[in-house]
Amino acid sequence: MIVKNQAYQKSVFLSSSNYMVSNMYEWSNSVIEFFKLRAANDNLSEENTALKNQILDLQNKLYTFKPQATDSIRFRIPPEMEYKFISAKVINCSTNKLQNYITLNKGALDGIKTDMGVISDEGVVGIVKTVSDRFTVVIPILNPKIQISCKFKRNNYSGPLLWTGEDYRYANLTDIARHVQLSLGDTLITSGLTSAFPEGIPVGLIEDFHIKESEAYFNIKVKLAVNFRTLSHVKVINYLNYNAQKEIEKTSEE
Repeated sequence: MIVKNQAYQKSVFLSSSNYMVSNMYEWSNSVIEFFKLRAANDNLSEENTALKNQILDLQNKLYTFKPQATDSIRFRIPPEMEYKFISAKVINCSTNKLQNYITLNKGALDGIKTDMGVISDEGVVGIVKTVSDRFTVVIPILNPKIQISCKFKRNNYSGPLLWTGEDYRYANLTDIARHVQLSLGDTLITSGLTSAFPEGIPVGLIEDFHIKESEAYFNIKVKLAVNFRTLSHVKVINYLNYNAQKEIEKTSEE
């Protein structure tokens, strides 16, 4: 009765109710936009992967037209350059265990196989371990079960990268001899000696290094390029000549 019959009280009530309703609408729109944003991110990841595949195709086609010293018209594409990307979304990821794993929302039906390399826009993520029709489990570099061959971008010296289980942000680079010139902030990239990854993918930066007088190799701390706590979308590398390379290597060992 007060609100209905008193002009001032009525205006105050309407103003307050409008404020509350507008806040509710704003909150509702924020929730809707959040879910739309997730869908948009998925679409952007798919489009980005498709564009990367197109760039690879164009690069390889241009490579075949480079002239050789013998003046022949065409090159053959080097086998290590023949690969495609398969986009996927991270649906589970651990970083606080000694042996961490990542689960992806795509599997064999999408062309993913075991031993394929996995990367993000930032750098190296890991290697495919297990594949079902619709899901994939990846061993990330945050797992001592795998080692990734890396090299310094400025001088090509290479060594294996190994995670020690201490901090998800860092790993150790080993087998770098004491005569190699190092600097803080040096960039590490994949060497191409691990068949799951092509050469040149970012791995991390040199955070710290030291060596004792009695030791022959540096102890190098690497800050990883990928933040695994915020990892949401990845690209699986389909190296087209993987089986052929492994078969000839196995034959040579036998």
